Amino acid sequence: MNSVSKSKVSSLKSTLHTLANPKGVKKQCELCHKPAYLQCTKCRVTFYCDTDHQQADWVGIHEKVCQLLIPIRTTMPFHSLQADRDHHCAQIQHRQELIEISRAVAQKKLFEGKYQESLPAAKLSLRCAMDVYGPSAVQLVPAYLLLAEANVGLGSLAQAEEYMSQAEWTVMKTPNCSHTVLHQLHRNLGRLYTATENLEGALLHFANDVYYASDAYGMNNIVTCGGYFLMANVFIKQGKMDIASSLYNEVARTWHSHLTTLLKTHTEGSRTLEQSFDEAQQEEADQMLRAMLEIQESSPKQDKTQNALVTHCLAMLWFLCGSPEKALEFGRKALQSIQLVPDHNLTEPIQSLMQLAAETAQHHTNQAEPCPSNNLPPSQLNTKVES
Repeated sequence: MNSVSKSKVSSLKSTLHTLANPKGVKKQCELCHKPAYLQCTKCRVTFYCDTDHQQADWVGIHEKVCQLLIPIRTTMPFHSLQADRDHHCAQIQHRQELIEISRAVAQKKLFEGKYQESLPAAKLSLRCAMDVYGPSAVQLVPAYLLLAEANVGLGSLAQAEEYMSQAEWTVMKTPNCSHTVLHQLHRNLGRLYTATENLEGALLHFANDVYYASDAYGMNNIVTCGGYFLMANVFIKQGKMDIASSLYNEVARTWHSHLTTLLKTHTEGSRTLEQSFDEAQQEEADQMLRAMLEIQESSPKQDKTQNALVTHCLAMLWFLCGSPEKALEFGRKALQSIQLVPDHNLTEPIQSLMQLAAETAQHHTNQAEPCPSNNLPPSQLNTKVES
């Protein structure tokens, strides 16, 4: 954590005085549930055992949800039965909002490889889901899977297996479980099996992941192609580069089609990026495409068409994410690769994107330049000079 974050956290903590608590009420740490001695002074409803856990929670999720926790953790004074019902309904809505926010934050941090930082958000998602749906509901499974994935990334495989067991048991007890949940379950089982070097078992789970994801989202969907990407990584571990390359090509084509559609709707102004693409998906796309590009560029037999496809994807992605400079960087790489492939239909779309990115970058530069009339210090603007 940087010094700015640490100073911000230190300004939000206060000592928890035991004598100030109601009789019989013991405050617990937000992260480890041990006795708490510190309190967030901003929301005053979140407690910690020490400064390390407060800092970890602040970076992980608390900064984003601090004020949202107040209405669901503040005791309501006694009112009429109808007021209690309204309060209960409002609390459920607040908790459902927290589930979505914390889940998205945890997923984004996982894609960024920030496994330790993802834990507070995943734990908050699980607690809120338990409060809303109960301790055995299938709605808890996504949070269990986030916690399992984080622990796989941290190398805590025993803890990851425990969370996966809870997810599997919950799914087994749920008749007619949705294919969306089943695809998520098998994808994380595949990750766990890959980490334990059970590669054949991992491939089986990734195959099931693709099957259920195809049914839920369609064959040519970016969610489904995530399973292909993970399968390709396993085949690389097995030394089966031809199969891996074929799967990577499928992933690249799926993302290329998706980003092309997004770029078209974005430039036409019919749909904003936020309506089609959340931060977690942006991070997933960047990590996936960069990994494929790195593997392709290190291969002795480079596929120039696939290189161009992946770099064009990255150029479109960064343009849509508001970075025309990076879009130009990857656009040049894409154009360089595709020029080595005769009569390819990617040349014109790449050139069009580069022109659009160059115009956008120039527009940003012009906006950043100060106006000549505003060159005076603020204290001298719009003032009348006394004679």
